[in-house]
Amino acid sequence: MGSTNAIRWRRVGGLVAVMLGAASLGVAQEGVSAEALAALEEKIAAAQMAGDNAWMMTSSAIVLMMTAPGLILFYGGLVRARNVLSIFMQSMFLMGLASVFWLVAGYSLAFSEGSPFVGGLDYLFLANVGTEPGGPVDNVPHQTFMFFQMMFAIITPALMTGAFAERFRFKALVPFMLLWLLVVYAPLCHMVWGPGGFLNTTITALDFAGGTVVHISSGVSALVVALMIGRRRNYPSNEYVPHSLVLSAIGAAMLWVGWFGFNAGSALAADGAASGAFSATHFSAAGAMLSWTAAEWVMRGKPSLLGAISGIVAGLVGVTPAAGFVGPVDGLLIGIATGLVCFGAVVFLKPRLGFDDSLDVFGVHGVGGMAGAVLTGVFARVAVGGEAGLLEGNPGQVVQQVLAVVVTIVLSVVATAVLVLLVDKTIGIRPTVEDEMVGLDLVDHGESGYHNLTA
Repeated sequence: MGSTNAIRWRRVGGLVAVMLGAASLGVAQEGVSAEALAALEEKIAAAQMAGDNAWMMTSSAIVLMMTAPGLILFYGGLVRARNVLSIFMQSMFLMGLASVFWLVAGYSLAFSEGSPFVGGLDYLFLANVGTEPGGPVDNVPHQTFMFFQMMFAIITPALMTGAFAERFRFKALVPFMLLWLLVVYAPLCHMVWGPGGFLNTTITALDFAGGTVVHISSGVSALVVALMIGRRRNYPSNEYVPHSLVLSAIGAAMLWVGWFGFNAGSALAADGAASGAFSATHFSAAGAMLSWTAAEWVMRGKPSLLGAISGIVAGLVGVTPAAGFVGPVDGLLIGIATGLVCFGAVVFLKPRLGFDDSLDVFGVHGVGGMAGAVLTGVFARVAVGGEAGLLEGNPGQVVQQVLAVVVTIVLSVVATAVLVLLVDKTIGIRPTVEDEMVGLDLVDHGESGYHNLTA
């Protein structure tokens, strides 16, 4: 999320420039009154606010598209056919569940005044959140900022479902995700972006669009769940291959497009910062796709579509915390590095440790988020986002980034482990062996999108 102060100063600078320009043209000498100049200033401010609001609403819409249909198709193509509706339903349902949570309490706990670790209750049920500017930003309606942030709360738990796909009962998923949003996501969001948050005051970490809040939290939490509930039946085996890479490729393409709203939208204004984040995001995705594909080509002798789309997502994850603080070339370098790091996590680390992260959520989002957070501290540039990183003589920023990563990991591991134990003991998470063989489409939802259920 971009700097509110930076937005204010950009607007003030623009207005001052217009007023000075008017004076230089002799407008003042022609008898234009102070009232007329004030009216002109007001019109310019209103026009800029309208542009910012239009960009923020557009960004919100395409970030929502990242979950449905983007993530739904990406994940849906990677599971077996007997579980494709199950993974669809999980993300689709979370769009509604997270939205209602955000309205009732999530937004307030994340963005109202409170302690360094969690917000208060000022915005409970969206009280005091109207259609006029206010709250954390003053250049768009408060509700616009609220629903832009809501899209992040929607996609974060949806990302997690890929790690334990095909073995988490839906009736257990609902309370688990609701509790996870309450005790992990909302407090972490406040710590990073909320007023007086621990990770933006005591620890001064940089996280432009959610490297910690979204990707590390979801990736690490997903790994905890996967480890605690165990591997899928007969894993690893050739039984577990993607049933439709066509769906996954379409989903990855939608994620790439939607990520522009994710990162460039986090500038919170239609300005140069948004353009810079847009560029860094694109070149990072391109660099990671190339580095992952090259590594796979060297290691396996052939490049795969699955590898290419995995690299795209890795690059998008890696640049997320850095997008508003680095230039296009930096974004490319971050992407290349993140692609290689995530390739290593998926191809070497995962088999060696033997855990069953079904769709490589930890390997791409967890590891990619950590790499991106640290690299933000390396590449951050004063001329881009007002913050210096290691390359500009500030090694301390890397330390701050590492500390933020550690805090995020600790919160995610401890809270998620407690929630898994609680939900498993009260409801039961894991389906029976027979249910897993039949598939969760039929077991949990009584329907199937495919006539052939042998896949």
